[in-house]
Amino acid sequence: MDALIGTQVPRHRLTDPASAVAALEQAVPDLALLRRTAPAGIDWATVEECLTTELPSDFKRLADSYPSLAFGDFLCVGFPNPGQETAWSEDSEDLEILAEWCADAEMSIPLHPFPAPGGLLPWATSNQGDYFLWNTTGSGPDEWTVTVASRNGGWWHYTGGAVQFLADLISGALELWALPSVRPQVEAF
Repeated sequence: MDALIGTQVPRHRLTDPASAVAALEQAVPDLALLRRTAPAGIDWATVEECLTTELPSDFKRLADSYPSLAFGDFLCVGFPNPGQETAWSEDSEDLEILAEWCADAEMSIPLHPFPAPGGLLPWATSNQGDYFLWNTTGSGPDEWTVTVASRNGGWWHYTGGAVQFLADLISGALELWALPSVRPQVEAF
């Protein structure tokens, strides 16, 4: 049975995208070896037009600085490739799976996939079927928080941004509710 496990709160929310990326680089020392020498050149206007929403600055900063990443042979964060922004934005398979999960979840406050107001929008997955989602509530994307939908049926919230979530998850600052530990290893894919 799917259930909301709870909410984890960072000691201090990192609102500056550069600070969030720096925290991730500190948690995963080899990440800096994959840093691009120049920004990727992703057409964010096209991505956001296709998605019908802006995306958080920390995510865009990470995507402009790095290729798509796999952390600890577990968690995968895929970014749009320049020239393929529309295809990345229109890939609806994760939203379809998420819609089924939301419909099946038995929670006191129902969750819905994006584009429903405050809906959940996938930003990463695990190789074991977990989803890492933005909760799109707030006055803008930089206020969005993270919701974890575990393949084991546990859902939980994290009140920081996506990049800070990655740093806190990998560094061990978070309790591993329904997730395995994630080693501070990274590779591009």
